[in-house]
Amino acid sequence: MFLSVVIPTYNRLPILQKCLRALEAQQLADPAVGFEVVLVDDGSSDDTVAWVQRHTSELPHVRLICQEHGGPAEGRNRGVDAARGDVIVFIDSDLVVAEGFLMAHAKALHNSWKQQGNRLCFTYGAVINTANFDDPTRERHKLRDASWAYFATGNVAIDRSLLERSGLFDTAFRLYGWEDLELGERLRQLGVRLIRVPQAVGYHWHPPLSLEQIPRLIEVERERARMGLVFYRKHPSRRVRLIIQYTWFHWLLWELLTLGGLLNERSLRPLLAWLIRRGHAAWAMELLRLPLNRIGVRSLFDLARRAV
Repeated sequence: MFLSVVIPTYNRLPILQKCLRALEAQQLADPAVGFEVVLVDDGSSDDTVAWVQRHTSELPHVRLICQEHGGPAEGRNRGVDAARGDVIVFIDSDLVVAEGFLMAHAKALHNSWKQQGNRLCFTYGAVINTANFDDPTRERHKLRDASWAYFATGNVAIDRSLLERSGLFDTAFRLYGWEDLELGERLRQLGVRLIRVPQAVGYHWHPPLSLEQIPRLIEVERERARMGLVFYRKHPSRRVRLIIQYTWFHWLLWELLTLGGLLNERSLRPLLAWLIRRGHAAWAMELLRLPLNRIGVRSLFDLARRAV
């Protein structure tokens, strides 16, 4: 089995360095298993390309591909096209993996193929969120790390031919969000099973919340709303409406939880600042999610109404 780890990246050099070095440190117990890393730079304006080119001797498994900024869907497709492996592993460039990461995916896939008699499955590893940049792998698993997503490209491995049969990623998703779950809907229609592999651990680094991040977080919610509408138009089902929160239940939920918008990014700012100063940035982020969800849901309904 040969695994191609496909990673799109855009202006994330500091954490990307840790991501690539963790992949170079992989322990492969089976000599029949090999791997490469296909890094697709999505038009970064930082030092990503130059740094990778300067450190090729330290990154023997890495192949760098450059494209103009086109979004992660286009980047992943380009990476798959260039990949040499019969298995594709998708991770994000801010994920730092444990040393047994690839072997855990490989073993689980092999066992599932053998048991099922076909390759209609993919493996989904564990993602642990952390704000610890210096040592991401020290973070413990938390309840809020649990994910019920069917296909999320932060940590999955899949047979290449099955992936190509599904049609790869839709490049209409050029902004933030939903391109992986949309592909998941197509995989689900093919009868593809999800195999959870908690041993394939990746530590997803997020910078701790600061007040300066709030405008970009609001912009991300509006981008997610735009891409959510693209998702729903492709798959106009009740399931997708629930996934993207395009229901009156979600509208009412976030209206109630924000007191009709009284709890918003401006009114909460003093409390958020206090929590951050006290070292509780994670709690501040959870609190901020209330108005962010309201912004996202209202944006989605507004976009849908204007599109009619």
